[in-house]
Amino acid sequence: MNIQVIPTVMEARTEELHHKTVVVIDVLRATSTLLTALVNGCKEVIPTETVNGAKSLQQEGDLLGGERGCKKIPGFDLGNSPLEYEPAAVTGKRIILTTTNGTRAIQKAGKISRILVGSLLNARACAARAMECGGELVILCSGTQDVFSLEDGLCAGAILDELIQIAGGAEPDNAQTSFKVNDFGLGMLYAYRGVRDRLTETLLASANGKRLTKLGCREDVLYCAQRNTIGIAPEVRGGKVEALTV
Repeated sequence: MNIQVIPTVMEARTEELHHKTVVVIDVLRATSTLLTALVNGCKEVIPTETVNGAKSLQQEGDLLGGERGCKKIPGFDLGNSPLEYEPAAVTGKRIILTTTNGTRAIQKAGKISRILVGSLLNARACAARAMECGGELVILCSGTQDVFSLEDGLCAGAILDELIQIAGGAEPDNAQTSFKVNDFGLGMLYAYRGVRDRLTETLLASANGKRLTKLGCREDVLYCAQRNTIGIAPEVRGGKVEALTV
């Protein structure tokens, strides 16, 4: 399996995504929020790139969720905190979600690829689903305003580590392994292994962790730093995100 990890949406070229399985990551917070909504009983999530696009899709009974600048969009039902997407709020609902970075990445990749939604919360399930899909794999880190975000890179490393374990433990640089990983991906794998026992502290120390903490969203960072608490690997189909179990 050839695996490429891309640092930001801006660095993803169309030809790199064409007919491949793409795992989109936005740990703080879009993909973590999307996953939480699904496991808490929402009917489906429709990711959109723009605020106007989200509003245009809303039908009676739908919930609008999202943020700009880490803050809930005026007039929307929910923001981008996974803690808002409790069962009482989302069960049976269709959610239309727009965020600054994560839903943009989903939109870009989803046009020409099989796309899975990943985070630290479902790293193991995401790796298992990617193995099941086979073929070439791209792990696309959303980043923040076209700049690399540490938490996304570490999540890519976590997914790679899970893939290696599923495949029997052979390292990517071992001649006997079927995994071929680009240099950035190898860097993120080794970075993740260096901090996996202190992920919470690392995310809190990151630029986005500090910003969210300053905005009063420290609990979001603590929640998103958890590993393998969600056992689904959602896939985008027809513009909608559905919960697929593995």
